[in-house]
Amino acid sequence: MSATPTEEALVPQDAQLVYDRIREEVGARAGRLWEVSLALHRAPETAFEEREAARLLSGELEREGFGVERGVAGLPTAFTGRAGNGDGPCVALLMEYDALPRLGHACGHNLIAAAGLGAALAVRGALGEVPGSLLAVGTPAEERGGGKVVQVDAGLFEGVDAALMFHPGVHSWSWAPLTASAQVRVAFHGRAAHPTGNPTEGVDALGALIQLFNTLGVLDRRLPAGSHVQGIVTDGGRATNIVPEYAEGLFGLRGATTAALEELVEELRQCAEGVALATRTRVEVTGVGGRYEHFRANDVLSELFAGHLERAGVALSEPVPGVYLGSSDIGNVSTTVPAIHPFVAIMGSEASDHTPEFAEAAAGPEGRRVMLAAAEALACTAADVLLRRDVSERAWAGHREKAAAGL
Repeated sequence: MSATPTEEALVPQDAQLVYDRIREEVGARAGRLWEVSLALHRAPETAFEEREAARLLSGELEREGFGVERGVAGLPTAFTGRAGNGDGPCVALLMEYDALPRLGHACGHNLIAAAGLGAALAVRGALGEVPGSLLAVGTPAEERGGGKVVQVDAGLFEGVDAALMFHPGVHSWSWAPLTASAQVRVAFHGRAAHPTGNPTEGVDALGALIQLFNTLGVLDRRLPAGSHVQGIVTDGGRATNIVPEYAEGLFGLRGATTAALEELVEELRQCAEGVALATRTRVEVTGVGGRYEHFRANDVLSELFAGHLERAGVALSEPVPGVYLGSSDIGNVSTTVPAIHPFVAIMGSEASDHTPEFAEAAAGPEGRRVMLAAAEALACTAADVLLRRDVSERAWAGHREKAAAGL
């Protein structure tokens, strides 16, 4: 390794020495990282309840010399671990660790957490005194509630030059086609009446809500790829012999881009107001929780990660055009700083996450292999950002270019 690792660019032989050291560091910790992953898998905790997961992960960082701050951004189960001299770029390695209700780690967040932890420990172990800043960020509630949305709003990613994570899945894709999403509550107010005693006095709020579902069914036929509306009735009345004076629905909306999502929210609002006018009800349309932005992949960082992962034995390809993989609060991070969120398969493409079978795979041998390969590739990518100033400069240039184009 060069005696001056913070120079503008590592020469190839120095870079290879760093990568070799990172591989050794990950290999030395492989057993412990898998134990951490399995511990999370055995005791799944849902959104904002990840107390033991946060304690375990932050404790591992603290024992290896990271300066740990718990409860960051006002979230009790969020934390950061920090290392480095602060003189240079800043890299954030992200960890997710919330589970799904009744399904446990059927999205493989135990593997995400272990890989992010392993990458952070490997970078510090390989580099010794880290040039710049290395952050290991615990991000709760990805599945519901959006911990990263809160963290972005709190300024936690200010000064970060690269935010890095991976996600297990059923495809091995270099970047994630993740849509923007929002939750919208629609409430209709009518007037109660007896359906036989004084039916003409009633204004049926539930009837209005049902009409909105019908209207949205027509709208859905002309929505562009990546956009859809899915709703449920959350309040449909209290008794069958009373015309409902109040009815409420909760709608999940997705758009291929944040701009497309905003247009869809406005269309929902117009449909609801039109139904209210036609049914003589009054309607309220309100957002629920934080909006997830669409994911903006950073090409510079994605290419580096894919190259490192291939050296670790896993090849990535481009996503299949027109296929979308849901939404995530990593989108909000990616609109703020250069970020990556590749998918790496632990099951075949005929399978799906959010299933009991995927939860089983997240504790199986392929999950272990992928987690360790991802930890190595994340660590090598982080080292590239920390040791080569041109990497963060090019990553930021690409980030700004996509932002200007609305991509």
